[in-house]
Amino acid sequence: MKKQLLIIISVFVLGSIAVCAQEAPLRLAVAGVTHGHLGEVVRRMNRGDFEIVGVAEPRDEYRAKNDLTGRLDASLFYADLCQMLDETKPEVVVAYGSIYDHLAVVEACAPRGVHVMVEKPLAVDSKSARRIAKLAEKYGVKVLTNYETTWYSTNQYAKQLIDEGQIGTPLRINIYDGHEGPKEIGCSSMFLEWLTDPILNGGGAVIDFGCYGANLATWLLKGQEPLSVYCVLKQHKPDVYPRVDDDATIIVEYPSCVVQIMASWCWPKGRKDMYVYGSLGSISQLTPVQMETRIHGHDSGSFDAPKLKPPYDDSFRFLRAVVRGEIELPPYDLSSLENNLLVVRILDAARRSARTGRPVKF
Repeated sequence: MKKQLLIIISVFVLGSIAVCAQEAPLRLAVAGVTHGHLGEVVRRMNRGDFEIVGVAEPRDEYRAKNDLTGRLDASLFYADLCQMLDETKPEVVVAYGSIYDHLAVVEACAPRGVHVMVEKPLAVDSKSARRIAKLAEKYGVKVLTNYETTWYSTNQYAKQLIDEGQIGTPLRINIYDGHEGPKEIGCSSMFLEWLTDPILNGGGAVIDFGCYGANLATWLLKGQEPLSVYCVLKQHKPDVYPRVDDDATIIVEYPSCVVQIMASWCWPKGRKDMYVYGSLGSISQLTPVQMETRIHGHDSGSFDAPKLKPPYDDSFRFLRAVVRGEIELPPYDLSSLENNLLVVRILDAARRSARTGRPVKF
């Protein structure tokens, strides 16, 4: 009887420990502080779903002054990423350095069993992206790519309507992304330093905003590979951005659809909108929440898309749910490796097409 009671108590205690561990804040570390999107961490850090256990930044001046300075104890800041990982034992690292640095972050994290979320895009080129994927597979870690547009209720509802066949077969998708330019909108000098570097960022607007369209198209078309990619890059402001393009037009041809991605640092205002034209109707994704449709000959007028439910409404809630095994990433999900490996291949082909002036066959 005593033995049975001990077994029951042990099962109860172990179960309680597991539940507590599952409900505990995600142990999160930050690699790099130069990305302008670091503010996304700051705005959520007191919400309770994650706890920042360490910050790694190699440059003394940036480590001493960044968006997290004064909000965290000075002892949590490290010059060396590997030392930070070994001493703080995070569950996941979020990368806020250059796109070029993403590979080094995964190379440090994966062997230690630490999951990673990077800001878009996944990598500067396909070679780096493939290396990231091999590390993730070898060590069984998750590598997610975060895009602002993933959390737009309008994009998610557009996908639902397409999957339901409401507009028939998608024939044309036009995607517009960009703003007046990173310098023009007031990005910090430490962000601009690598964002306008052809090595550290991989290019200019073609990478910074072209990745959004490639990511959405890959998702909406369920992981189809393109037939070809054609791209025109322009440098309208060489005095401001002398080393990279500031305007990109990418035409991606699929078996039954053509996707036109217009990415620019030269728009008169910021925009992230998308228009899907199908054999039976159309969808206009106008803002993160507002859209219009034409379905079965009926124009909806402007309306708000249904609100997203947690954890699908926020990058950090979503990250926690994936890392803790509460949800599985569907194939070619916007955040998934499968999707973002293809995104980098499309961007590689776009840059090659711009250099040669010819379409690149996949």
